[in-house]
Amino acid sequence: MQSLVSEVSFSGLRPVVHLALHLIVPGVVALTWYRERWFRAWLWLLAGWLIDLDHLLADPVYAPERCSIGFHALHTASAILAYGLLTVPKRTRLLGLGLLIHIGLDALDCWMMH
Repeated sequence: MQSLVSEVSFSGLRPVVHLALHLIVPGVVALTWYRERWFRAWLWLLAGWLIDLDHLLADPVYAPERCSIGFHALHTASAILAYGLLTVPKRTRLLGLGLLIHIGLDALDCWMMH
């Protein structure tokens, strides 16, 4: 019974926790590895959130129990490979890292759904 209660209460919080992690994790990465220019790095890492624009092509746009990975165009294996390649040139590294962090957090959310 206790696990059912915690599962029900967490299921309502899951979207809030998910969105909070999309802000917090890039911030921790920026503060840890880019301390001198953490704010600028954090903004570039947050730019990874832009891939959620592909949600606008889905019907419905928001489905709380839908896993983004593999469903949305910018959340596919080929897109993820491209994001990995963006981490190679120094000029696009932060954006690529932000995109990969975003994908990782979305994958975590999919895992938490099941």
